[in-house]
Amino acid sequence: MAKQPNYLLILGFALFAVSFASIADDAEARKIMETVDARDNGDNQTAELEMILIDRKGKQRIRKMRSMSKDFGKDTKRIMFFIQPADIKNTGLLTYDYDASNKDDDQWLYLPALRKSKRISASDKSGSFMGSDFTYADMSTFDLNDYDYTLKKEMEIQSIPVWVIESIPSSDDIIDETGYTKSLLFVRKDSHVITRAINWIKKGKRLKYMEIKSLKLIDNIWTPTEIHMTTKKGKTNIHKTILKFSHVKYNQNLDENQFSIRQLEKGL
Repeated sequence: MAKQPNYLLILGFALFAVSFASIADDAEARKIMETVDARDNGDNQTAELEMILIDRKGKQRIRKMRSMSKDFGKDTKRIMFFIQPADIKNTGLLTYDYDASNKDDDQWLYLPALRKSKRISASDKSGSFMGSDFTYADMSTFDLNDYDYTLKKEMEIQSIPVWVIESIPSSDDIIDETGYTKSLLFVRKDSHVITRAINWIKKGKRLKYMEIKSLKLIDNIWTPTEIHMTTKKGKTNIHKTILKFSHVKYNQNLDENQFSIRQLEKGL
């Protein structure tokens, strides 16, 4: 989750959050989350994605994408383009994930119909990404110092031991940016991957359930290859998004110029 192209919240809170978090949260839980954050997620990655949107009646819409990511020192840049269907072809998202906790991530959305890219403001990052259950904030990484953590319990998911950690935003600004008031994170003990999450949505009294349905070891990197995100109100499914990753490759020859606004507007 941290430093991956899936859940993934926002960087950039002030030093006050650091001192507050050290007092308010659970030292054991923070240590686990530090290990999650430090987990090797590979570099120079390319992948193909299939996004399946499912409404409350079960009707499906399918979209296909290509993505690339590259580390620039401690920062990471990602770019993805929709390639199908034809009406959204070459729509793209460019994300700059900054390691510095005092610097907000940058995101730009390119819409071919408008022939220009739009910078995603902090107030818009809690909005739906292209009609999916993922937000723009979910498409970025999170800063540990923006949250207070508490280890709630230990359990097993499909015979795999996990820690269950409660994550609470340290400020109203983070809640406004992400749209979540709190989360429960289920961290696998064997790989330190967040394999499941329950997110409390600020508006609408709804919950979002994230689950990694397929996790594979590719080039010695634990890589999610199928992620489900479901929005529920009570027991009713409001909407669901399935992300399937294929042809995932690391250590590719990616030029830094491929991660620019110029490239975003040029397309594939």
